[in-house]
Amino acid sequence: MAVVIAMLEELRDVAPLTAEGAAARFSAQEWTPGGKPRDGVETSWDKDGVGGWIQTFSSGAVSVNFYVWIRDVDESGYFDDLDAVYEEGEQALARFLPEIEKSALARHLDEAEQTAADKDEFIALKKWTLDGRILTAGVIQQDTDLPVMVVVALEEPGTA
Repeated sequence: MAVVIAMLEELRDVAPLTAEGAAARFSAQEWTPGGKPRDGVETSWDKDGVGGWIQTFSSGAVSVNFYVWIRDVDESGYFDDLDAVYEEGEQALARFLPEIEKSALARHLDEAEQTAADKDEFIALKKWTLDGRILTAGVIQQDTDLPVMVVVALEEPGTA
């Protein structure tokens, strides 16, 4: 989790947050590139068992995401007890949140209101603003045959 906090602290200085700027910070922090360049920029990174990736959107928004806990589907391609896996994810999130809230970032965080879209996308989450950006930590499963993950996302809203 410390590598995610360190990257979030690094990304605070990238203004505006761009894919190129985020990739440069990943490289400077010695994350290993994952070989997934998009538009000439490395977008997938790994360090100490944590994955990171950079997304850009047509609106101009940029999002830097990390997965800090992952539970893959079982041999059937699904989970035998999905509620138990969700609970594991919520427990992992509960262990991670204090690390964010006690880090050097804490004095820059303001709790943000969760939207209906957030509640549809996440199983559990906490959301803040960080210097005009949105920082979200939550448990997510994007489809029933995909892993359940605890993710942290820092997004710089675009200009639509």
